[in-house]
Amino acid sequence: MGDFNGLDVQLGNLARLSDATTWSISAENRDGSKGGGARATEGVFSRQARELGPGWKMSPCLPLPAGSTTTLAEIEGSGAITHIWMTLNKIHWRSVILRAYWDDEETPSIEVPIGDFFCSGWGEHSQVSSVPIAVNPSGGFNSYWQMPFRAGARITVENLLDEDISELFYQLDYVKTSVPDDLAYFHAQFRRSNPVPYGEVHTLLDGVRGQGQYVGTYLAWGCNNTGWWGEGEVKFYLDGDEEYPTICGTGTEDYFGGAWGFIHQDAYTPFTTPYLGMPQVIQPDGLMRNQQRFGLYRWHIADTIRFTQDLRVTVQALGWRRDGRLLQLQDDLASTTYWYQTEPHAPFPTLPEKDYLEVI
Repeated sequence: MGDFNGLDVQLGNLARLSDATTWSISAENRDGSKGGGARATEGVFSRQARELGPGWKMSPCLPLPAGSTTTLAEIEGSGAITHIWMTLNKIHWRSVILRAYWDDEETPSIEVPIGDFFCSGWGEHSQVSSVPIAVNPSGGFNSYWQMPFRAGARITVENLLDEDISELFYQLDYVKTSVPDDLAYFHAQFRRSNPVPYGEVHTLLDGVRGQGQYVGTYLAWGCNNTGWWGEGEVKFYLDGDEEYPTICGTGTEDYFGGAWGFIHQDAYTPFTTPYLGMPQVIQPDGLMRNQQRFGLYRWHIADTIRFTQDLRVTVQALGWRRDGRLLQLQDDLASTTYWYQTEPHAPFPTLPEKDYLEVI
């Protein structure tokens, strides 16, 4: 059928035929087997569907027992995940950890709370209309990051709580196909500084070794001061950079594609675009008062940041003092970083325990 492997699909090649095959895993077809969907005879909705039988919404979701890790998908062979959809009660968005393992690796390449992976770190719904991540009413999480694998893939979720979660709905779509040698593996990592120590920076990513490209940042930013908070620079230390970075931005709102504090007509203006946005603005006490919270994303898709040896990424928390001097802030910064790299990857820092992760 030609040499098109069915990956990297876009409008210009939708008509091309390929020997790639399409598969899907959900609570109704846990192993993704051919003709395996809608066969469940018991499940979370067993009582509701008891008079209808298989094929009628018997098992649309999974329970997540307290303290458990549940395997959502286990795939053999080569291919790529092309779409993930999931949803669960928003009070659990920071308490359930999404992990992905490629090719039988021992440590995960993705380890992020579900809400933060889908640009929803504050546990409140806001619309996200971007190319790789879409969040739709009311908490419909979608990922279109292409996630290739060569010997298999395993996706899990861990419930950190001491209580059961009754329902996780999900569907994971993928193709089985050959994977070119020059495709790297997808990674995503979560870090939180709560607060950022005075005079220090928040490290979004460090310890990356190998070749790859940095493709995205999500920040759940919580202010512990009144006033403006976004003067800090985002810095990329590439391939041996030590004290000074190769890439240095001009300010936080500039990095996320805005300007002049994101303020229009004396109010913050949320926005969501294909590659960058500030979809979430929470102001319980009014403009530039205490307890401001923001959700911001930037996808380096058209402007990918490539590295050949190593990578470190930081952001400053910086505002203003009353006398016009810059103020090093002690804000709450929770970041999710997204990148592709060759394997093996360095083990991630230990994920904070559930009480440190919690957002109230």
